[in-house]
Amino acid sequence: MDDELNVTHIKLGGFVEMDKYRYLYFITMFAVYILIICSNSTIVFLIWIHKNLHEPMYVFIAVLLLNCVLYSTTVYPKLLTDFLSKEQIISYPACLFQFFSFYSLGGSEFLLLSAMAYDRYVSICKPLQYPTIMTKNAVTVFLVLCWIVPASHMAVLTILSAKAKLCDFNLNSVFCNNAIYRLQCAASRIIHIFGVVSLLDHVIFPLLFIVFTYARILVISYRSCKEVRKKAAETCLPHLLVLINFSLLTVYNTIIARVDTDVPKTAHLIMTLQIVLYHPLFNPFIYGLKMKAIFQHLKMLFCKAQTIKTDF
Repeated sequence: MDDELNVTHIKLGGFVEMDKYRYLYFITMFAVYILIICSNSTIVFLIWIHKNLHEPMYVFIAVLLLNCVLYSTTVYPKLLTDFLSKEQIISYPACLFQFFSFYSLGGSEFLLLSAMAYDRYVSICKPLQYPTIMTKNAVTVFLVLCWIVPASHMAVLTILSAKAKLCDFNLNSVFCNNAIYRLQCAASRIIHIFGVVSLLDHVIFPLLFIVFTYARILVISYRSCKEVRKKAAETCLPHLLVLINFSLLTVYNTIIARVDTDVPKTAHLIMTLQIVLYHPLFNPFIYGLKMKAIFQHLKMLFCKAQTIKTDF
């Protein structure tokens, strides 16, 4: 009976001095989580209520920010619960579900950025064909594929991991990431091969596609008038900043989760949390400040809120 309990529960060993700092951890991460939800939801709300933002580019931004909220929700609720718990444990099925959600939504992020790059490419390089190419049906298909493709890949990896035998029940992390492979008794060749395929489909190929489309945009913009160059800079720069940020954090997270290092435990905790701290907070501020149309509506929203507050 004890063996069965050990097999189905994983101890999360990435926390540091919980007895001393648990309430500080909880308050800090709770505040961050609320800020993530509020900042992302505000931009999504503005895009939803204003008809002039009902264009493919802004629809993709809204879905990307919604994806950020879901991405954060795969980690933060469990993390906050662990901060207040005496033992930081998780059942293996729940751990696999967190692993599946975390990486499928992460894969969706890259595919959404690819769809946004294609949208900008058509808008700038083929402006006359834009209404016929980026139709509502086309946008819907892109969005469905951006969520289904990563989810189907990760479902296979999750099922294969569920069937693997475990020899270790201590996970050196604060949530279930790629480090779960270290719990398995033997490295699975099938998991390794399919993991490489998933990496190619979710990260490498989308990145190559984005580089290609932005290279084409750069060439066309350079040959065009000042107005086209200005439009390209205003709409493409935020996407590029988000892409660079998320790409660096993804590589960083992969190294931390999969490579054995002698990093101090406190440093390892800080490094692990960065992937769920920076990116979900970075996106709404980039799009809110750098996208002119969104910024104008955001400024009007705060002006109205200030007026209502003054009236009271």
